[in-house]
Amino acid sequence: MVLDSPEHAGLKGYEALDGGVGVGASYVRSQRVLLETLHRLLTATAARTPHFGCFGLHEWAMVYRLAEDETRHADWPLRLGPDGTDEVVEGHRIACSHFDAYRFFTPPARPLNTLSPGRDDRPLFEQPACLHAGMDLYKHAFRLSPMICSDLVADCFELAWDIRALDMRAAPYDLQDLGFEPVRIETAEGKAAYAEAQRGFAERGAPLRARLIEECERLLSTD
Repeated sequence: MVLDSPEHAGLKGYEALDGGVGVGASYVRSQRVLLETLHRLLTATAARTPHFGCFGLHEWAMVYRLAEDETRHADWPLRLGPDGTDEVVEGHRIACSHFDAYRFFTPPARPLNTLSPGRDDRPLFEQPACLHAGMDLYKHAFRLSPMICSDLVADCFELAWDIRALDMRAAPYDLQDLGFEPVRIETAEGKAAYAEAQRGFAERGAPLRARLIEECERLLSTD
């Protein structure tokens, strides 16, 4: 798209084109590694069977066997206390598939995870029902700016915002003073509520992921 907006000429990716200012083909070509990497990750994630049984336990594994004053968010108490939190971790099967969550597990929690996702093998693990994979759609869209429309970036941001609220509500911290009523994933009712919300986010994320894949393919075909 060519814009009659000379003020855009100094912004990342924009250059003077016939008739105005726009994202130049040279900039798109310079982003080929990013486009190929995101396309590979997004297509692999979209093709994988969604898993709805994680129940947000990644947050609990991040505080496993820590005293309350040792947690990353020590200003907020653990809803069940350290012992109760550890019991929840030990009483569940943990299958976190997202490296950016797994890498914050405490050392004693890591062996409890049934998967071992790494920084460089994300396409082998990420799955479309993962809350972090859903939030990452915004990160991916933002990294593709200004090569894609801002409406898509905004839609991905809105999804990420809503997912993050569930992530906080299902965490082991007591965040009621912030207005986040807990999803008590240690109970059957809490698990059901979490899985239902997770299904909804997966359904919302699927078309956004598909649009990002299409955008990557369009941009990769740029001469």
